[in-house]
Amino acid sequence: VVAFPFEDIYIDRRHILHTLTKREQKIMFYFALLTASLGIGGIRAIVCPLSAYKLEDCGPKELLSFFNWFYWLINLNSAVVFVTISYIQQSVARNLGFLIPFVSGIMAMITIQMVRGEMIYKPKTDSSLLTTFGVIASALKTCCVRYRYFSGGVTNWLDHAKENYGGQYSETQVESTKQLARLFPLFAFQILYRTCIMQIPSGYYLQTMNSNLNFSGFVLPVAAMNVISIVPLLILVPILECINSCLFSSKDTGYSPTIYIVVGQLSAALSVMVAGFSEIHRKHFPQVEQTLSEEVLLVSSMPCFHLAPQYILLGVAEALVTPSCSLLSFRFVPERIRGISMHFLTLFNGAGCFMGAFFVQTAHAGTQGNWFPHFLHEGKLERFFFFLASLMMVNTLGFWTIAHRYNILNQEYTNEFRGRLPEEKLLKHERAIKHYDSVLERSPIWSPMEKT
Repeated sequence: VVAFPFEDIYIDRRHILHTLTKREQKIMFYFALLTASLGIGGIRAIVCPLSAYKLEDCGPKELLSFFNWFYWLINLNSAVVFVTISYIQQSVARNLGFLIPFVSGIMAMITIQMVRGEMIYKPKTDSSLLTTFGVIASALKTCCVRYRYFSGGVTNWLDHAKENYGGQYSETQVESTKQLARLFPLFAFQILYRTCIMQIPSGYYLQTMNSNLNFSGFVLPVAAMNVISIVPLLILVPILECINSCLFSSKDTGYSPTIYIVVGQLSAALSVMVAGFSEIHRKHFPQVEQTLSEEVLLVSSMPCFHLAPQYILLGVAEALVTPSCSLLSFRFVPERIRGISMHFLTLFNGAGCFMGAFFVQTAHAGTQGNWFPHFLHEGKLERFFFFLASLMMVNTLGFWTIAHRYNILNQEYTNEFRGRLPEEKLLKHERAIKHYDSVLERSPIWSPMEKT
């Protein structure tokens, strides 16, 4: 309820609801944001891997289909929220806009409590997040102590954490962490991409707020523009599913996930570049007065729908990148640490949000407010967009140079999955025969008739 410091939460025009000072209001504001971020981070890190644990025996095509429809449902929910709640907050009642998610959150907790017996997943005891960090810390510690032996005796620096090399972790734990470490470059290249996605509630939001929101006498909510970025995802997912079903058989995996990621990151870079040109285009329109949340602002007369291309391109990027990254994070690690891999993906996505805030603060301080001025019409916001677009292009090229690693892994896992059923049956049969023979050989109880 206190996540956004609107005045009518604390001081009404007729009655004084709270006599809080500005400092106390800021404390409540940041405390509310902290609790909201903790809740959102926990949900994102748990719900998706919990749902995907039931698909451990499925192939890459089925997994990609699952993640596509999973994020499709999430964005469908977001579209409804951005249209309804944002309209209620801006045009009906601000506090009612907080009451709706509060009640829905209470209902969600009640529902989860009712079905919690079916939602509990207990991972193996040797695959906790602390174990993963412990393997990395132990390997680094051993490398520092025995730095002169670093290049000899081990093929990977994480092998120093094994018990055979003076560490305290088993072979299985270290090998699982090594397979997780292969995904760290993939996670790292998602940081700058997530920074571009975070332009929707930051840079793009400023552009939309300073554009003409009047549509046939109806003032559109600023957050309603987010729906334009969601629509491409809602359209592309069914189209991609139809293409995969028609062009590829059940044994084929379709296109490599890295292709989707590269194309999606290019789309994100193009979106930010288009945003820079849109900002230049927006300044050519005369300024008009516009009332938002009972505050009169001087904005450009350019219709906000002129900003639609940059939102659409980011929507295309999300439809291609997010499901593919989830697929790689879930598939290329052992079963015991798949949840941890999804946690790391969420962690690096959050790092992209902090990177975006750092870029904004640095650009504002370095240009003395020229790139992010108080009056957007007087500044040079387009320079920030062009700078971010150039960084995103470099980021895309960097990921493209290492994409072949994950293509090789994809082929290995695909071949393993294709031959899994007959090979597993044969392997189980051979193990049963060996086990039976060993039991007969080691059995101490033999009758005279059996000996003869």
